[in-house]
Amino acid sequence: MSAFFYRPATPADIAECVRIRGLTRENAVSEERLRSLGITVASWSADVESGRLPGFICEAAGQMAGYCFGDKRTGEVVVLAMLPAFEGSGAGRNLLNLVVGQLRGFGHQRLFLGCSADPGCRSHGFYRHLGWRSTGSVDHFGDELLELLPG
Repeated sequence: MSAFFYRPATPADIAECVRIRGLTRENAVSEERLRSLGITVASWSADVESGRLPGFICEAAGQMAGYCFGDKRTGEVVVLAMLPAFEGSGAGRNLLNLVVGQLRGFGHQRLFLGCSADPGCRSHGFYRHLGWRSTGSVDHFGDELLELLPG
């Protein structure tokens, strides 16, 4: 497998992020579905440009392998997406750690994200293995809310 290169996301990356979001193995979200939620390439790019949604891109052999974004205002990890060929490589964990560090740098002590409550989904065990814990509640999409506290 190629070496990974990590860098801050730019607005120019967002069209590819939207494309990759529709190609993930679990929880793929099409461009049409994102648009129905009010998320377009233009709106997401504007949020990156303004600094509201900072994130990181992982590249391998010159192509985007995955990405992770967080909400600067709330401390939410908004999305972590990897192409299936790069799952299990450690790149997702590295992306998540970069965003967690950035959100902590903005002063957030409690970070949170929505995750499938189905133990059969990769994300269920992935986040828990990294120290994220259930809050006992769900978000407006029906995903279980997990939190990461300092310590």
